[in-house]
Amino acid sequence: MRIALIASNQFPIRQPFAGGLEAHVWHLARDLTAAGHRVSLFAAPDSDPGLDCSHLQVRTLELSTAALADSSTPSASFMADHHAYLTLMLRLARNGGDEFDVIHNHSLHHLPVAMAPALSTPMLCSLHTPPTPWLESAICATAGSGARFAAVSAYTACSWRHLLSDITVVRNGVDGQRWPLGPGGSDLVWFGRITPEKAPHLAIAAARRAGMSLVIAGPISDVDYFVRDVQPFLGAAVRYAGHLPHRELAELVGKSAAALVTPTWDEPYGLVVAEAMMCGTPVVAFARGGIPEIVDSLGGRLVPPDDVTSLAEAIPEVLALSRAAVRTQAIRRCSAASMVTDYLDIYRDVIDDRGRIDADDRLLHPSPWHRTSQPGSEHLHTPRYPGHRIDVAEAG
Repeated sequence: MRIALIASNQFPIRQPFAGGLEAHVWHLARDLTAAGHRVSLFAAPDSDPGLDCSHLQVRTLELSTAALADSSTPSASFMADHHAYLTLMLRLARNGGDEFDVIHNHSLHHLPVAMAPALSTPMLCSLHTPPTPWLESAICATAGSGARFAAVSAYTACSWRHLLSDITVVRNGVDGQRWPLGPGGSDLVWFGRITPEKAPHLAIAAARRAGMSLVIAGPISDVDYFVRDVQPFLGAAVRYAGHLPHRELAELVGKSAAALVTPTWDEPYGLVVAEAMMCGTPVVAFARGGIPEIVDSLGGRLVPPDDVTSLAEAIPEVLALSRAAVRTQAIRRCSAASMVTDYLDIYRDVIDDRGRIDADDRLLHPSPWHRTSQPGSEHLHTPRYPGHRIDVAEAG
């Protein structure tokens, strides 16, 4: 299959990853390519050149002095995103049908969804976040037509039900070879983007109450928060390991006693939970968003949101869990192989659906060029395309 993946224009798809979305797209591109498919990736500049796929890049926008002086001019980042996605979608509208069999949108931008009805190529849109105003507007304006939708958790799917009735749940998968079973260790680990809504300061508080050391890893996305709420506690018992490449991060997680997951918002999925469990590292997490769909009593413990005392008290319980059993739960609930299989099934469905729509359109609106030589008779020519199914209804 010829597959176009649309990712973020803000963050490159490369290690060390800016966040879970970038990690997800990187792994998906690699796995689809390894399965023999031809993958093209639209993402921010400087994405991983080692990905065995082509990159869809657009020229940056240089506004005139007059445009920049206009009172309606939005921020530079807004304009950069708008121009990048508008250019991409216009290209796909012109040539997408010749280049790709399916388009898989992972971006959080509204334009891919808004312009999906103008494409001849079918689109699958993965919902990685709760509703946003711009994306809601795009779905309302198009009535959800032009794209199929998948959500990364049942929780996320439910949050979009007021607009979309047909959403398939496909959990983000984790590759067991890239997140191998680790031996465990004596330290706790917290990893992810360092922001107030991810709340590593609550993990620090819980680790101190439990009397255990904590290692923090991830990009400092909010410097003010890090300086105010994390840095003052760094020392012998709390260490910041930095923003680690994948291999080093997997090694750190695998040699940790348990992972603390402390979001103060409702995580749409919780990729760090799946990654920790795949390493055999049990999880103690706030029961928020999609996290309860991954963690059960064999993989860790869920505690009430924002309850640091319960978080600390649950740590000794998970230390008694079998690391092999924790990994087995991760393989059963969120393996990369299952995710890729599910996405490929949806790709085939949307390609077949588009084939049926095209065939129905030709039946309702036959081309004047397809006529038989005998007056009064009609002949409809329906060409077959690879991967398209042709349904024939016989008169009764």
